[in-house]
Amino acid sequence: MRKWQHLLALSLALVLLLSGCGAGGSAEPADTTQPEATTEEEATVSLAAPLPDDPYQAVEYNLYPGPEGGYVGDVMPFVTSDGTLELYYLYDTSHNGQGYHPIYKYSTQKLYGYEDHGMVLNYGQGSDPDPALGTGSVMQDANGLYHLFYTGHNDTGNGGRGKECAMHATSTDGENWVKDPEPLFFAPEGYSKDDFRDPEVFWVEEEGCYWLLMAARNDELSGVVLKYTSNDLVNWELVGPMFAPMAQYMCECPDLFQIGDKWYLTYSWDCVTYYAVSDSIYGPFVPPRDNILDGKGLTEGAGFIFYAGKTAQIGDHIYLCAWIGQAGLSSDSGIYQWAGNVMNHEIYQLEDGKLGVKAPEVFNDYFTVDKPINAAAVIGDVQIDGNKVALSSEADAFALADLGTRPATMTLECDVTMEQDGCVGFAFGGSENDPTWTAMALDARKDALHFEGYQISDLRTMEPGAITKFDFDRSYTHHVKLVCENEIVVLYVDGLKAHGSRITHSTNGAHIGLFVDGGNATFSNITMKLPA
Repeated sequence: MRKWQHLLALSLALVLLLSGCGAGGSAEPADTTQPEATTEEEATVSLAAPLPDDPYQAVEYNLYPGPEGGYVGDVMPFVTSDGTLELYYLYDTSHNGQGYHPIYKYSTQKLYGYEDHGMVLNYGQGSDPDPALGTGSVMQDANGLYHLFYTGHNDTGNGGRGKECAMHATSTDGENWVKDPEPLFFAPEGYSKDDFRDPEVFWVEEEGCYWLLMAARNDELSGVVLKYTSNDLVNWELVGPMFAPMAQYMCECPDLFQIGDKWYLTYSWDCVTYYAVSDSIYGPFVPPRDNILDGKGLTEGAGFIFYAGKTAQIGDHIYLCAWIGQAGLSSDSGIYQWAGNVMNHEIYQLEDGKLGVKAPEVFNDYFTVDKPINAAAVIGDVQIDGNKVALSSEADAFALADLGTRPATMTLECDVTMEQDGCVGFAFGGSENDPTWTAMALDARKDALHFEGYQISDLRTMEPGAITKFDFDRSYTHHVKLVCENEIVVLYVDGLKAHGSRITHSTNGAHIGLFVDGGNATFSNITMKLPA
């Protein structure tokens, strides 16, 4: 049982309540015959939200869609001539049979309000090369014909040729697809016949031909990205390894794109999406020291916070399209299973050539209604001045301000000034039904962003289960943006890193708060926006 659940039961037996909390106020015992709290645990139990609960109702997933009765697996983005983003994806369920992962499709012109097109390509029969489908890519040739390259998977091994192969389908409208009866090719000699997948196809103008990137495995090189070329999209010639970091078992879902004078290669393994950089389309591609833009699980079984990212460019904006995993066996644990909901980040080039990540700017067209900031002190030294909240606490305690019931979907943006070794962030809880508070932390003590269901008082003693590494030494003031839709909460910091989470403790009427753990922090220029 989590500590906050245990403390909830204990709180029913306590009569020490906080009352009369205002700006800079402090809590006094309601019954002075009771002993004052002498430990932080007792103080935590006595927390009470001074703001009343507002009505709460979950919303449809407009930003982070997922199919009814299933989950979004690896996505294959395609941008039409009118700027519509089409997300083909592997449809996953909790009851996959002998055949699984048909390809479904969403489309959107705004990265919200998706249209569900349903299934566009089904898996084959048990005797076919593709009773299970794997990731690939979609493109349109010069004559307007659509091409879907995908992975065929058959556990019987296709008569010794291998479990996995590259396959091809065509369409005149992007909705009705016709499969080629035979695979394009299987793994070449020297590479695993069973780990060979995720064809990514695109036209290379300077060479006057198509390239196909394939995730493969060699016993000596480990996971590699192989390059093939073709003039007709049917006959393919192997060039050889394009990227071999000798670090991952596989380099799944490879994608290649250019920003400015740099080329970037994204690939996925270890439950995360990585990237590498080159000055040339031909390489060599070198992974930066910190080449993960969203969270990574640290404990065994944790992962799939943001996986299988592939890019789509609409105008001047480049999006890294992927999925956030479904919740694991325990809510708010930071442990996520394969497949879940669509999640798109906007990426751009930093001055040093690395990639930064931020909330898609187009979200500003969705969240247009200002929600007034109404803050109140809960515990510790809290000073409130309009949309600025300053908090201070002793080294072994925390301070907390309440902003009221968290709307089901919202953005919150602010500037956070914190100490060099500070731990600050956003808290969720504090309702009449559940007075406990859990914390999403900007944690300079651990050089990480993280959330995994811990109470604020546990942050000093519990190790994170999933984190996004972050260098807090760049500045002591950070620009922060939260994007929330139901239990999905995404934290963006300084346009550098993101940390996606599923926080059930932030829903069903829970409040959102601001906290500092053992120090001082100021949240200024706070704005909260809702959809119209």
